[in-house]
Amino acid sequence: MLRAAGVGPGDEVVVPAFGNAEVAEAVALTGALPVFADIDPVTYCLDPSAVEAAITPRTAALVAVHRFGRPADVTRLHGVGQRHGLLVLEQGESEAPYDEVAQRRERAAYLDTRLRGVRTPDSGEGHTYQQYVVRVPGNGRPDRDAFARAVRARGVECRVPVKTPVHRLPEFRSCVALPETERAADETLSLPVDATLTRRDMQRIVTACNVLGGLLQPAF
Repeated sequence: MLRAAGVGPGDEVVVPAFGNAEVAEAVALTGALPVFADIDPVTYCLDPSAVEAAITPRTAALVAVHRFGRPADVTRLHGVGQRHGLLVLEQGESEAPYDEVAQRRERAAYLDTRLRGVRTPDSGEGHTYQQYVVRVPGNGRPDRDAFARAVRARGVECRVPVKTPVHRLPEFRSCVALPETERAADETLSLPVDATLTRRDMQRIVTACNVLGGLLQPAF
């Protein structure tokens, strides 16, 4: 789509750094330069204000990526595109059947009301919970990683959704300040919310997390 729109060498395309590298790679394949903008800490999608601040005379497009089942603020992002004459593209996630989404939302609601010591995700309109991503308080990455190891030791699978932001990868290294992106990469943890989970599975997740959650306090 970027090539079809005439994006190529000499152009810049604003993309998120929180996520995988495929969007930045697609931009690079056209010969354009991926420019990284910060995310909204609630949605983990591009922050429209950060996008606007990253625009230069060479900016030709921006790519909004919907993250973890939470849609980006496409209304404001399209507004940014219209003000600056930019192409606005969206990268969505694979859509699950309605019944599966309803079951994920039910399990997410269960976790929302029972988890302690972690910051649960904002439900938000249209959230399909492709992943249930919490924030682990404490001293960033070391405490998050220790929390994850302890939860796994109690039989609960969890994973770090974004281990390294794209602007920190060797092939895309960029000296740009993205504080919310960095913070999210250090604090986030994805807990199970699959439609196949039983009530006993959900109780195990809550117990494993709550035993640990109160032990970690934000650093001052």
